[in-house]
Amino acid sequence: MFDLSIFSETQTWVSLLTLTFMEIVLGIDNIIFISIIVNRLDPAQQKRGRTIGLVLALVIRILLLMSISWIVGLKAPLFHIDVPWADHDFGVTGRDIILLIGGLFLIAKSTTEIHTKLQGEEETEAGGKLYSSMGRIIIQIVLIDIVFSFDSILTAVGLVDNVLIMILAVVLSMGVMLAFSGVVADFVNRNPTIKMLALSFLIMIGVMLVMEAFHKEIEKGYIYFAMFFSLVVEVLNMRLRKKADPVRLRDSQFD
Repeated sequence: MFDLSIFSETQTWVSLLTLTFMEIVLGIDNIIFISIIVNRLDPAQQKRGRTIGLVLALVIRILLLMSISWIVGLKAPLFHIDVPWADHDFGVTGRDIILLIGGLFLIAKSTTEIHTKLQGEEETEAGGKLYSSMGRIIIQIVLIDIVFSFDSILTAVGLVDNVLIMILAVVLSMGVMLAFSGVVADFVNRNPTIKMLALSFLIMIGVMLVMEAFHKEIEKGYIYFAMFFSLVVEVLNMRLRKKADPVRLRDSQFD
């Protein structure tokens, strides 16, 4: 089924390492979303929810990789829309529809989370925090996993042409993300400003997906650089706040 002799070539290992690194970078936003949405679960279920979410992401990506021809076919127009201000018809593809729905969902979900953080968590009649059900959280994770997977798969197709290398890169990257997902989730949840920044990132990614659905390509390097720069600034602010000494009033000399 797969030609294993390719692993005797240096180029295969270079492609595998490069693609694995790219998959990890592209999967950061997925981890952030899962970490934030899983926080809606009871604390005893959150680790299980993160694991299920990342395993589902892995399964979805492998299934999509096994049907690459179908994914490539999604880039073919399903129908055309006459746009008065354009000199040609707008061809709507299956990929456009998926990106549009996913982008709007990500914007709506992130905005709702920001609103909840500002207004306060919902509470039960007894005064405790109101938690979501595991099934509801998993459905949301699956929906966004499908959208994020398309970005990942299209990147993989652009870098290598061997499905086995793509699958191995996805498995390795998911293994790394699964190992560090708990650390990322704890860090985000312990720091409210980081959580707000992460939600803002997700809104920005949602806007990017909507723009891509309308065939307005945005260079992802700019997006990821902005995210990295903002994160570095916020981490420096956090360290500064920890080191800052409280203001102490000097004894008055005129007592």
